[in-house]
Amino acid sequence: MDIVIAGGHGKIALRLSRLLAARGDTVLSLIRNPGHAGDVRDTGAEPVECDLESADAGEVAGHLTGADAVVFAAGAGPGSGAARKDTVDRAAAVLTADAAERAGVRGFVQISAMGAGEPPPPGRGEVWEAYIRAKGEAEDDLRRRDALDWLILRPGRLTDDPPTGMVTLAEPPIGHDAVTRGDVAAVIVALLDARDVRRRTLDLLNGGTPIADAVTALR
Repeated sequence: MDIVIAGGHGKIALRLSRLLAARGDTVLSLIRNPGHAGDVRDTGAEPVECDLESADAGEVAGHLTGADAVVFAAGAGPGSGAARKDTVDRAAAVLTADAAERAGVRGFVQISAMGAGEPPPPGRGEVWEAYIRAKGEAEDDLRRRDALDWLILRPGRLTDDPPTGMVTLAEPPIGHDAVTRGDVAAVIVALLDARDVRRRTLDLLNGGTPIADAVTALR
């Protein structure tokens, strides 16, 4: 497959591009910082500089043309303020979906977050509230798009522990716990292959089911 990853230097994105490239897929990774190009190339992906906070849909669509699917993995990241939660986690997701429609790319996997769109727990602060709101609004936008075969994946608390290959993957709610970034990447690979699993919102945690079986159970 030809896959484009938006936010290609993220921790999940780098793991994902390495898995895809290792099995022979062509991966194009959109990055904001040209200094990250070497890290992306090391995974086997091709980096393309594209700032999703300043680009327009036509520019992004040019990078997506001919792809089989797009994975939106961008995020403002830790340390960013409430304003960038909106411009990246919401607006850049909407922009990338617009671009996918323009480019005629139907496959679209969006990495979201557990609790997106729900009232945040008390005491989490303004930035967390902005993050959950932005993720929820990006999800709502995607659900309205008939031209895309979208899939929303909501991982739990992310860790850098070694991947286990064992998960709980189902429509919410499934509880709250952790999941390794490596397992998130492996689940995305499996979901990209399972083209009949689309237009679903899925929560993801580490659990007791092998990834292949968890994806098969969704069919």
